Amino acid sequence: MTDKRHIAILGSTGSIGRQALDVVRQHKDRFEVELLTANNSSELLIRQALEFMPANVVICNESKYQEVADALQPHDIKVFTGMDSVCALVRSEDIDIVLTALVGFSGLRPTVSAIEAGKIIALANKETLVAGGSVVMALAKKHNAPILPVDSEHSAIFQCLMGAAGNPLTRIHLTASGGPFRSWTKEEIAAVTRKEALIHPQWKMGAKITIDSATMMNKGFEMIEAKWLFDTEPEKINIVVHPQSIIHSMVEFADGAVIAQMGYPDMREPIQYALSFPERLTLDNKKLDFAELGSLTFEKPDMDKFPCLALAFEAIGRGGNIPCAMNAANEAAVAAFLQDRIRFYDIPDIISSCMAGVEFVSAPGIDELISMNDEVYRKAAELCNVHGK
Repeated sequence: MTDKRHIAILGSTGSIGRQALDVVRQHKDRFEVELLTANNSSELLIRQALEFMPANVVICNESKYQEVADALQPHDIKVFTGMDSVCALVRSEDIDIVLTALVGFSGLRPTVSAIEAGKIIALANKETLVAGGSVVMALAKKHNAPILPVDSEHSAIFQCLMGAAGNPLTRIHLTASGGPFRSWTKEEIAAVTRKEALIHPQWKMGAKITIDSATMMNKGFEMIEAKWLFDTEPEKINIVVHPQSIIHSMVEFADGAVIAQMGYPDMREPIQYALSFPERLTLDNKKLDFAELGSLTFEKPDMDKFPCLALAFEAIGRGGNIPCAMNAANEAAVAAFLQDRIRFYDIPDIISSCMAGVEFVSAPGIDELISMNDEVYRKAAELCNVHGK
């Protein structure tokens, strides 16, 4: 790779977005930022824009528009507001790669828009494939838009397959840290607080994904994402708890050989690999010292203690619009938990109720998914009020 790659970062003020900009900071000769977007964090967005000088910036919260515009327009940075602006700007001919790091279902529309424009997608928003995997993958194929995974586990699988010489995989071993409550009893987990759930033992992430990791719904999402990215049935995806988070995932082949991708937990590595693929660039991360590692351990996940994981397998097994319903209910329930309005185990109860009550649609389109997401989210929010403490 010699020419600069021109990138859009959707969700630049979030955890993935900030780390992506650190990658750009280390390789300014390789990357040019064309678009930054944020939902609410106007002050950080302004600082990022003044450092990286993108052509365009979007602040989705319209009430923050004037603040951002006043700060950036004197520097010839165009400022827009609203998700419609994001969906339009990702189509720009000046953009090569779109890093989708938005939180939740909100990532679907702009990702689809970028795919329709034939952009390279660096996918960090797993909910896009959880809710709309069939539609999104079909569009990517139609528009010849590569989807490069940014999640550490899916990046690991992708990297392992680079060494497969075209041989088909027989199993994916999707690793999970187990979250902060892996060794807790079910009774102890039932009483956990928001503060306790927001302390992850290995990764520094945003609030929503940290709660998803604590419930293990995040691993369920990743199983569904792996199904779509690697065209693999769920029964070929083995979830294994690996508390040290050194092996990010593994791929097994017909002869029993297993290829693993390893490294200390640092999201900048998979972000950079997606942005620079197929080239590997230097990174100021901590390198593995095998003598220092000691033991690496593995165990099966406990679906009784973490029912959200079982719900994800149920959702993808039923197919159609059910994973979208599961995702919408989870978003509403996690938001309520983060506001101290419901208890930890209310989250799977609310998701299960919403999945049971949704009208099944076998092959929903994008508009149907958006409508159903809104409907299920509202229903789940009402259930949160009923479950409230």
